[in-house]
Amino acid sequence: MSVADVATIVSMLTLEEKASLCSGRNWWRTKAIERVGIPSILVSDGPHGLRKQPGEGDMHGVNVSLPATCFPPACTTASSWNLQLLWEVGAAIGEEALQEDIAVVLGPAVNIKRNPLCGRNFEYFSEDPLLAGELASAFIAGLQAQGIGACIKHFAANNQESNRMTIDVLVDERALHEIYLTAFERAIQEAHPRTIMSAYNQLNGTFCSENVELLTGILRDTWGFDGVVVTDWGACNDRVAGLLAGQDLEMPGGVNDNDQLIVTAVRDGTLDEAVLDRAVERLLTLIAQAQAMRRPGYHYDPDAHHALARKAATASAVLLKNDDAILPLRRSATLAVIGDLAKQMRYQGSGSSLINPSRVEHPFDALKARGIECDYAAGYRRTTDAVDEELLDEACHVAQAAESAIVFIGLTELAESESFDRDHMRLPTNQNVLLQRLARVQPNLVVVLFGGSPVEMPWIDQVKGILNMYLPGQAGGGAVVDLLFGDANTCGKLAETYPVRYEDTASARWFPGSRHTVSYRESIFVGYRYYDTARQAVLFPFGHGLSYTTFVYEKMALSTLDLADGDVLDVLVTVTNTGACAGEEVVQLYVHDVTSSLFRAEKELKAFQKLRLEPGESNTARLTLNRRAFAYYSVAAHDFIVESGAYDILVGASSQDIRLRETVTVRSSHDEESAGMRGLLADYYQLATNQGDIGDSAFTALYGATHRVRPQPGRTPFTVNSTLDDIKGTMIGTILYRVAARRAVRETVDADPRRQFAARKMMLQTMAELPLRSLGAFGGRVVTRGMAEGFAMLANGQYLRGTRQVLKSLPPKKKQTIPLRTF
Repeated sequence: MSVADVATIVSMLTLEEKASLCSGRNWWRTKAIERVGIPSILVSDGPHGLRKQPGEGDMHGVNVSLPATCFPPACTTASSWNLQLLWEVGAAIGEEALQEDIAVVLGPAVNIKRNPLCGRNFEYFSEDPLLAGELASAFIAGLQAQGIGACIKHFAANNQESNRMTIDVLVDERALHEIYLTAFERAIQEAHPRTIMSAYNQLNGTFCSENVELLTGILRDTWGFDGVVVTDWGACNDRVAGLLAGQDLEMPGGVNDNDQLIVTAVRDGTLDEAVLDRAVERLLTLIAQAQAMRRPGYHYDPDAHHALARKAATASAVLLKNDDAILPLRRSATLAVIGDLAKQMRYQGSGSSLINPSRVEHPFDALKARGIECDYAAGYRRTTDAVDEELLDEACHVAQAAESAIVFIGLTELAESESFDRDHMRLPTNQNVLLQRLARVQPNLVVVLFGGSPVEMPWIDQVKGILNMYLPGQAGGGAVVDLLFGDANTCGKLAETYPVRYEDTASARWFPGSRHTVSYRESIFVGYRYYDTARQAVLFPFGHGLSYTTFVYEKMALSTLDLADGDVLDVLVTVTNTGACAGEEVVQLYVHDVTSSLFRAEKELKAFQKLRLEPGESNTARLTLNRRAFAYYSVAAHDFIVESGAYDILVGASSQDIRLRETVTVRSSHDEESAGMRGLLADYYQLATNQGDIGDSAFTALYGATHRVRPQPGRTPFTVNSTLDDIKGTMIGTILYRVAARRAVRETVDADPRRQFAARKMMLQTMAELPLRSLGAFGGRVVTRGMAEGFAMLANGQYLRGTRQVLKSLPPKKKQTIPLRTF
């Protein structure tokens, strides 16, 4: 089967066959139709490594998967700001996919880090859409260069785990386009991923999987995407509405009752068969592309991939603090190594991206392998928050006897995961107490930090060094040792801001919303866009990262100081390494609109380049700004436009460390935005005084739909979109909830003790927030849509009608107890 054959094959298919192709065969495969030569293809999770499951599939990483290289996840590699590195990681994952005969890797994930408590932030790149989009583009290009399709996800505004399967995200049009869609847009137009995954959530009242404006108006008509749109697993709400919107493939498959709904819709005229044909054509094109790139018998080099994982971890580590140049450490120094995470580091997240690593190198093992003498004390247990006085005393004794102490701390599996959000931004209590105690007996403390998200640091003034490894992947131990002792230089820069306190975050007041809605009241003011505009003090700013060498920004040259709307501005920045060792510096270019007629962020990242410089070497970063670098999204024009006026070109080492500045004038034919709304939107112009407290009236004026702004109460009567949490007070809800809870315990009984509680918490949270319509996807694929409708009737007290509905809707040959297998 080739791409050239697609149109002919579609013409040979029956209506039923075409409908059947629009859902998967099982958890990971599409359907085959041997009669016309259509094969099945395999997809796999894999934003930072493959999760190919030879047996039963699941989305929680509980069931076993084949060994694969566990590269650092996106939260880590984003800090490298290194496009070539992302290409190499994507290419390596593509090589592993070739070996395993996988056609599509479900990644990368480019959702914006709106709030630091999002449990899945470890899988996302950045709070900045330009950086996220560029990194994603590089990863996709590397992956697809091996012939493997990428699936960029989760489209769109999927920025929390709480109630993610049903939550209605209320976001104004400007913020949607400037912040939440831009990363997708850049990656799609630059790297052309073969597939995109629609998100679980609703966007302004419509599920993403059936949102015509999102999937057709923006994605296909405006951006030119011509690939396959696949649902997130179990995200399908209305299958026919989804097809009409441009949703091609429903995953996972198994129940198939939606296939019949498609057939019925075509026959009764609700769905034009031409719409179905286009979806099938896109899917068959994907299958043909995959078949053309298969390489049976191919084997990748696991040693080379492990080395690349180490390279990625090293290049992505961020040196947050280095008082008195305490790092790099002297090999001759007497060292204390403190912390449970030194022997069992946390190197990846949890959930659908949980990789079964081909090998793991922990920091303590790497220290010993390097012949570095040190004394060890656990200090705390990673599986609990409780303080253990005996472990504390031992740690203080060991630390006091050494010249310096390296303290390994961080977020554990209990704190962050897919399926649930973090409760707070603090480290475990026992770790904070440990650092405070150690500071009393040891002045030379170096913290090695693990975790996928920012944390508060009440002890920051009591330590001299902080090396942030994020989640470093399977080779993280060796990378830690290389960096601590100067065998490698630190060159990472934060891809997100570290606030002092969670309460300082712009979205803290509104996250995660109610059970049914969440309002993005902060609009465009996400991350540094808020902190810098509001003059809010932060712990570490966006783009921050120290080096063992020093860099001087010598000069900046612009191709012009006066340009018309649509002209390109070239910016040359000369940087010199004035230190004693080689290093890498990320030159960051921000644009500030000096004379805007509407509210804008203080500055926005518009270009960057990473330079490697030997001691004494100078080099020039060449940065290009196009029209979009000066534009904002106009709700009136439904497009990006540029205002006439002055713009500052700011170049520096972080969003708050600006080294060079020039001002240009831009001439545009567009009229300024009307000032008539300024009074209604006053809260957005006064962030420096109101600390981001956006009132109802301001958000209502911005959003433009008064009746939808306030969070909605619990919805009754119950429907197929009601969750198990919604109906747990009813008889059927109690039964379903208990069955699922028991299954969660059984599924995790043999799990790694370090992950067991977290896995159960993840599964139970998913179960609680699961809509009845998704029971077919997650309930062993024996629950039909009709059965879900019957459960809703039972929850509403319609016992006779509901029972009849359930019984008549049982799938053929599967009239058994519903197992809810994945729980």
